[in-house]
Amino acid sequence: MWNYRVATVWDIPIRVNVSLLVFLPVLAWLIGSGDQITLYAGIINGFAADTLQVSVLRSGNTPWLIGVLAAVGLFASVTVHELGHAWAARRYGVETESITLWILGGLASFKAIPREWHKEFWIAIAGPIASVGVAAVAYVAVLAVPSSLPVAAFVLGWLVVANVTLTVFNLLPAFPMDGGRILRALLARSRPYASATRTAARIGSGFALGFAVLGILSFSPLLLLLALFVYGAANSESRLVALDSLLDGVTVRDVMTTDVESVSADTPVPDFLNRMMEERRTTYLVTDGTGPVSGVVSLDDTKRARGRDGATVGDIAATDLPRVSADDPLFEAIGTMNRARANALLVQENGRIVGMLTATELSSAIRIRREAGSAVNPRIAM
Repeated sequence: MWNYRVATVWDIPIRVNVSLLVFLPVLAWLIGSGDQITLYAGIINGFAADTLQVSVLRSGNTPWLIGVLAAVGLFASVTVHELGHAWAARRYGVETESITLWILGGLASFKAIPREWHKEFWIAIAGPIASVGVAAVAYVAVLAVPSSLPVAAFVLGWLVVANVTLTVFNLLPAFPMDGGRILRALLARSRPYASATRTAARIGSGFALGFAVLGILSFSPLLLLLALFVYGAANSESRLVALDSLLDGVTVRDVMTTDVESVSADTPVPDFLNRMMEERRTTYLVTDGTGPVSGVVSLDDTKRARGRDGATVGDIAATDLPRVSADDPLFEAIGTMNRARANALLVQENGRIVGMLTATELSSAIRIRREAGSAVNPRIAM
């Protein structure tokens, strides 16, 4: 939500969250303030070829130019970091659906995370390696920049410090940082994936508590936000993997509804309501009158017809529902449903619709699986 596509790299959409657009001017101001320039100039002078004069960097509008360039450079660095993950994922055939830049950095969204420990390890560590590469390039550039370009030298030196810091921070063993995934990959060498995830998640929750304490003691809202994010991500990852393990071996075919009635798109809504009452059904496939399925309509959809005289089923039906294959893993279907924010999926086989999968059926399948145990035959238990 509130993400704006700004570029495409390797067919991967690069999006910017509105939180970043709001925070960038603040970040530019923080970096360009006098105290920050003095602090970082002292650090950069420790490895730059020429000594930076703080008085020059703080004169006139120079601090604001430095702030803007440094802020943009930082998030360009974050983009490279996330592209490092995407490049490694491509090597293992893992699709990167998008990269999103936001207030706390970047997020690369993968269609699936491989459970082979070595694949997850290299995908996770590729980001920090990319950041080290950016720091190295910036370091060489600092040494090459002439003394007549102090602003360029400062910004490049700042990027060296920022990327080294980004690398160290991301290697903390806490989800969703890369260190948490690296830790899980290493733990998964000798224990089940779900167990490795729980251990890594508990460690991540511990770091979240530490960030919260530091945020309170230092009166830092950003640290408190980070603590909430890390805690939420750690628990979300643990629940997600637990659900994946619970549904291991269950396909869409095992859960989908095949006994689905259809209704023509030009059916008046009052007639459709009467039919639902007679047949005691709440969900129907919608056809365009010639046979092909064009969508799904449910009892909840009829609420949109209130106050609309002459509304038909086609006016209220959901026609943009995602389609999944009957043999797709159920866990992947859940991900598809969540990403589309849909309450149902159309199930197809050999190019034709053979059934439907609804949120209600998914909830029932998860409940039965949890209570009956994963060893039960899904075709019998569901």
